[in-house]
Amino acid sequence: MKKKISGRAYVLGNNIDTDQIIPAQHLVYSLSDPEESKNYGKFALSGVPAEAAGLPQGNKPFVEDGYQSPYTIVIGGKNFGCGSSREHAPACMEIAGVQAVIAESYARIFYRNSVDGGFFIPLETKDPLTDKVQTGDELEIDLETSTLTNTTQNVTHPLQPLGDVIDIIEAGNIFEYARKSGLIQSN
Repeated sequence: MKKKISGRAYVLGNNIDTDQIIPAQHLVYSLSDPEESKNYGKFALSGVPAEAAGLPQGNKPFVEDGYQSPYTIVIGGKNFGCGSSREHAPACMEIAGVQAVIAESYARIFYRNSVDGGFFIPLETKDPLTDKVQTGDELEIDLETSTLTNTTQNVTHPLQPLGDVIDIIEAGNIFEYARKSGLIQSN
């Protein structure tokens, strides 16, 4: 696992739900088929209303062409990932290239799906960042110091430490963690 994550920011607001992350009409593709699963990346965050997509200006699509986004760090507000418990929501973000999401809070099932599936690193912040970071800003996350540095603005923000989930994240997903811990047998 990388201890530092760098990339461009994509900023959203509060209550981003799983239907906004991956609209239900796009849940028809196979996650196990490498070519077909690219459609999940293509439609990642496509349900976010245009005026709330890519704040502060809005009207910035997360993915413009293909299935990879130029934005690898998503900044959200409160209650990120609320709604249904579908695993497709964090999976589509990973397929689109998301490496980390930083939010004030998460729907717990979304948070656990993100960690357990090894899709991306979900980080939390006590301080709202949606009004401090702009879409397109260059960011660097340091997991060892639990900080986010906005290199565009030359400002550093504290993040909450990952805590106990770090072992699962470092292993890659919940199953790899269970194998390495001896909880299930290796193949």
